[in-house]
Amino acid sequence: MKIKLEVNGKKQSVEALPMERLLDVLRTSLKLTGTKEGCGEGECGACSIMMNGKLVNSCLIPVAQAEGAKIITIEGLEKNKKLHPLQQAFLECGGAQCGICTPGMIMASCQLLKNNPKPKRKDVAEALAGNLCRCTGYMKIFDAVEKAAKSARSR
Repeated sequence: MKIKLEVNGKKQSVEALPMERLLDVLRTSLKLTGTKEGCGEGECGACSIMMNGKLVNSCLIPVAQAEGAKIITIEGLEKNKKLHPLQQAFLECGGAQCGICTPGMIMASCQLLKNNPKPKRKDVAEALAGNLCRCTGYMKIFDAVEKAAKSARSR
């Protein structure tokens, strides 16, 4: 079936089976490999994207449900070849190690900062509770989110 959607501001049309996972269509058909697969069961958050303004696990979404949707992936955060403040803060704070969880952590953090531009540490921890990381111990990730929030407020 032909699926039409908007990904990172670009209208797209892809041929896919209706029950094919949105994650796989993004990674294989659209070559947007920034979104990662961690568990394939919606438990780890590595595949998190924004769909119609809401954070979702793309491994749980049949592509047919994305018909007409507006999707933002980790690649869509970069503007004019400049990293999003969260992406930059993750680099500066060492919030990324192996990189599997990083895109989902950043997408979840974007959702948090959109709704709460002045989060406290507990707000960050709560917002990222659906994202698992095996490498960082989370403190550097929390630091990165707080740094990006401060940076955004000072602009």
